[in-house]
Amino acid sequence: MRSVTFIDNNDVTLLESGTAFFPALVAALDAAQYEVLFETYIFAEDDTGHTIRDALIRAAQRGVKVRVLVDWIGTEHRPCARLGEAFSETGVQYRVFNPWCRRGIARSHRKIVVVDRAVAFVGGININDDWHCDHADHHRLPAPRWDFTVQVRGPLVTQIHDEAQGQWLRAGHMRLRQRIALFRDMRRQPPMSCQNPARAAFVVRDNLRNRSTIQRAYLQALGRARESVLLATPYFAPGRKFRKALAHAARRGVRVTLLIGVGEFRIQDMVAHSFYPKLLADGINVVEYRKTQLHAKVAVVDDDWATVGSSNCDGLSLFLNQEANVVVLDQKFAATLRAHIEHGIADGVPIRAEEFKHIGWIRRASYGLAYMMYKLVMRIFAIGYA
Repeated sequence: MRSVTFIDNNDVTLLESGTAFFPALVAALDAAQYEVLFETYIFAEDDTGHTIRDALIRAAQRGVKVRVLVDWIGTEHRPCARLGEAFSETGVQYRVFNPWCRRGIARSHRKIVVVDRAVAFVGGININDDWHCDHADHHRLPAPRWDFTVQVRGPLVTQIHDEAQGQWLRAGHMRLRQRIALFRDMRRQPPMSCQNPARAAFVVRDNLRNRSTIQRAYLQALGRARESVLLATPYFAPGRKFRKALAHAARRGVRVTLLIGVGEFRIQDMVAHSFYPKLLADGINVVEYRKTQLHAKVAVVDDDWATVGSSNCDGLSLFLNQEANVVVLDQKFAATLRAHIEHGIADGVPIRAEEFKHIGWIRRASYGLAYMMYKLVMRIFAIGYA
């Protein structure tokens, strides 16, 4: 398992939801001169998707090498096919990650864009309308989906580029010798500098080289926490190590607050609810975000550690799917992200321990049953979940 390697001298800008992200993305694509690497989990057939699709096509028609990788389950089979048809005659190179689950059930849940090796975007925002729910029924949300991406400039972009390029190659047809060569090349660590105290790291999770890298980054930060932990996630169902790290931090006197999305998937809500009594007993503050769909996967620890990315705090993201986060060591960035999370907490509903004392045994049993089923599935498909 790789350690988290921080690189100095990066400019990292926080972008909140599609309102900030999509215009910045289109501007970068329209300024591209020679290369675009583009990964997303969902590439929707809506106005937002068409806008980004057209920007990618414009870049290809200018002679830019454009490579687009989408996930087969996230984007869905027929939209994947139609997107491929739209790209086929425009010069855009296009691949679908793991179609028909031929390589197992793991998904590429990453959202990464690298333009000219000069600017990169990494986060949780899919290519879809902020106002429409991103699961099956696509109903209109009461408020825009809440999510984040970071724009990165600086030496870290090289590492992001190399990982995105490797993912593109792995998604295609490669001989065993080529895969071994790629594996060796991707093991090389970038050089570290010590000129600027502001640092950032690019951390990914896969099922070969980085099985626990994202969780390790969280555990290290939680283990060093001294004052506060703010964590926002759409789905909360981490393994035992993660839950213990949160509890140990709270017992040391750290103010730990979890902002958890609810209302999207009932079974996922039930699994999260099964943890509430223990979390509350350990002194952890639990707040449910019910204003709209919470899709942000972000955290701030103390005054200088922050992360933004695609990884939820659940078994799928931490133990099965392919994910990508950026971790930033910078007080200004952490303060900016903290303010956004605190605003989300203010919009949320605090959960009180006394509320669970009066829950009927049927509901309590259903929460426990949901967790046992979830745990069984994770143990079958995701090595390391407990």
